[in-house]
This record gives sequence, structure tokens and C-alpha cells, in this order.
Amino acid sequence: MSRLMLCNLGNASTAGNDTNNNANTNSSMEDDDYYPLPTIYRCRAPIASLDCMEEFNGGSGGAGGGGGGGGGGGTVDSGIHCSNTAGTKEQLLTNCIAAQAQRLQHPSPGIRYRNLGKSGLRVSNVGLGTWTTFGMGGCSNEETAEAVVALAYESGINVFDLSEAHSGHRAEIQFGRILLRRAWNRSSYVVTTKIYWNTKAEGRGLSRKHIIESVQASLVRLQLSYIDIVMIHKVDPMCPMEEIVRAMNYVISKGWVMYWGTSRWTPVEIMEAYTNCRQFNCVTPIVEQAEYHLFYREKPELYMPELYNKIGVGLMAWSTVTIGMVSSKPEDCGVSFFSRSSYKNKYSSFSWTEDETQSLYKEEYGWKEKSADDETRKYSDKLRDVCALAERLGCSFGQLAIAWSLKNESVQCLLLGASNIDQLYESLQSLQLIPKLNANIMNEIERILDNKPSRPPMISTLALR
Repeated sequence: MSRLMLCNLGNASTAGNDTNNNANTNSSMEDDDYYPLPTIYRCRAPIASLDCMEEFNGGSGGAGGGGGGGGGGGTVDSGIHCSNTAGTKEQLLTNCIAAQAQRLQHPSPGIRYRNLGKSGLRVSNVGLGTWTTFGMGGCSNEETAEAVVALAYESGINVFDLSEAHSGHRAEIQFGRILLRRAWNRSSYVVTTKIYWNTKAEGRGLSRKHIIESVQASLVRLQLSYIDIVMIHKVDPMCPMEEIVRAMNYVISKGWVMYWGTSRWTPVEIMEAYTNCRQFNCVTPIVEQAEYHLFYREKPELYMPELYNKIGVGLMAWSTVTIGMVSSKPEDCGVSFFSRSSYKNKYSSFSWTEDETQSLYKEEYGWKEKSADDETRKYSDKLRDVCALAERLGCSFGQLAIAWSLKNESVQCLLLGASNIDQLYESLQSLQLIPKLNANIMNEIERILDNKPSRPPMISTLALR
């Protein structure tokens, strides 16, 4: 930077020796063109992303080219300062290219940090969902689970999502032990957990009593002094919204929780919670955790951007593919799982929690089983084409699904899942695929899926009379 200033000063002094004022003006303007002010490229993550590095290299090359043009334009040479400046630029560009090549070998070269919602909380664009890590069928032992968590943390992931619904209380207990052994700086990671209103008599509903007791119990199991985000997993229709928001405001005012959010709420329910928060001067939610993948797009793409712009609620997405529930192999891309017809409902999904309600409405869901074969064939054809596209790109179906989800700017954090370090490493490699998904690739995916959501047409109430 100092050499650049010396170079500019040298040209300015040379131009000042000219007796003609117009010549002075033209010379100073030429100097500004030949030696523009350097552009500062800031990357929001300690591990620079591919986009940022490409932009930096392009900008550095442009600046170098401008300097070379200035030298050949007939202006007075500033001596050794300009030659040193050119050498410095070449050395800087060489170092940047070498650093980029080194980062490409890192498991997560594309991790970035973004504000969650319109809060000041910074989170990585991918997080670790612990269902497949600590849940049923997850890691075989606690050592493997600790290795997965450690790899995520060392790769730059700072979001760890827990829930008492995943594997009872075992996930929080084991994760608390890992944090105690690792002794990481508390400000370097974000812990999210959910309050789940299950069907047990002693834990049913989202009453003030249940919310406060659940938060206190989670703090004991995690061995933490506070939880970063507590999410309300599904709305309790028997509990007033005022009681829910007041209870969340209470645990935040006590310092037990920093932020709160929702999980699997409809946009109407989120707006109702926000309205009650404003009415009773309570802390508003900052995030909604929703399912988002190639075959479930309406809520995340249509309604979540509107909620973010209006009330500042961000999107933390997950899917059956990203958390490792569906195989990434071309011959088994989870066709039977994606063929479930329950997701036809606008706000339903492929979520495993649908199973708990289907038993109550067997007659209602009975007619959908008849169309299972047709649904299976439809999704089978689409999945086969998507898997073929992934093979052409040199990646797995799961990696393509992760990269496709992160292309949506509304997704501020995408939860990944892994039962071993190899699975997590493979998922992290998908971040390198994001720059390759250009407009042509995205259009081809849209053509294969043919399910881009659109808002229904506006209908006047007068026309309905």
C-alpha cells in the first residue's frame, strides 16, 4: 500500500513541475486512471470461498493491467517505486493463487458466514444436524460421534443442531460431554435445540411450565450456561400464542437462551407469533427451520423470503438428502422415500415427524396409498435424470442436492448430517460444486424437475359473490 502511495506521489510531483495548468490537470487525471485505488476484497469466512478468490484474482489482474497501460502511455516514470509496485503485485497474485490451491485441498473451501435472519448472530452457511450422528442408526459409538463433531468444527462449521425428539435426551448428553472434553471457546460455536410437544402425558403441549422446564433440563444435559437458539418444534393448537411468546421472552430475559425460533410452522403461524411479540413487547423469533430440497420448494422459495423481508425471520433448511437419510447412489436415490404422497399438502413435507400423525388419520391417508405406484414412477424418472446429471458433473446425487440448495440465497444455513467422518467429508466437498452450477445447469435441473413453485393468481372477492 505504501509503495502504491509513493508511486502516485512521484507522478504527482512530476506533473507539478509543468507550468501549464491544463497539463497538470490532465496528468493528474491520467495518473488516477493508470494507478487506481486498490479494491479491498473482504471474505466473510476464515476459509475463503471460491467466488471470493476468483473475484480477487480477477480484480488483481485488472489492476496490474491498468498499471502496465500507464507505463506505456507516455507519462513520466516514477523510478524504482513503480517497478517495486509491479513486483509487489505479481508476488501478491502468486501468493493468492498458491493460497487458493491450498484451500482447494481443504474439506470446506466454500464455507461462508452470514447473519441468521436480521439478527446479529453470525452462522456458517452449513451446520451439523445431529439426528444421524446421535440418533437411531447413527454413529456406532461416542468416539465416532466425537470425530464427526470435531471434523465439522475444524472445517469451519459453527452451528450444531440438537433436539430431544431425535434420540430422546441422549443427543444432548453426548454432545455436552464432547464439548466438555474439547473445551472449545464458547463464543466460537452456536448450539440450537428444540422444544418438542410430544404425546407423553408429562411433556405434552407448549405451556409456560413445559417450555421453562425443557430449557432448564437442556442446560443441565448440555452442561452449558446458555443455549444460543431454542426452537419451538410445531405449534400447540391448545396453547395460546401469547403464552408461548411470553415464555420464550422469559427464558431469554433470564439469560438461559439468546434467541428463539420456530420449526415446521406455517407462515400464518409465524406471523401470528410476531404480532403477539410486538403487541406484548417480547423478543421476536429470528429463524424458521424448514425442509428444503429438490422436491419440496414452495414454502422456502415463496414464503420464507417474504417473511425475511417483512419481519426478519431467516431460513435454516434441512432435507432428507443432506442429513443422510437418502442414499446418494444412482441406483438407490431414495425413490420409495420421495414417493410419499403426504407432501402434496402445501405445508407438509417428507419429514419423519409425519409418521406420528398419520396413525391418527389412517382413513384420510388411505386413499393416498393407492397412488403410491404412480408417484413412485414419477419421482423415479426425475431422480434418474438428476442422478445422470450429477454423474456428468462428477459428483454424487447428495452433493448436487446440497449445492443446489445453497444456491438459493434465502437459505442462510443448511443442516448436514453424517454418521461417520467419510459421509461428512463427502457432504463438505459439495461446496466446491456451487460455482459450477451456472445458469445452464440450473435451467437443466428446472427442466428435469418441472416443479418450480408459483403463487396462485389473485382473485377478487367481488368476483366470488
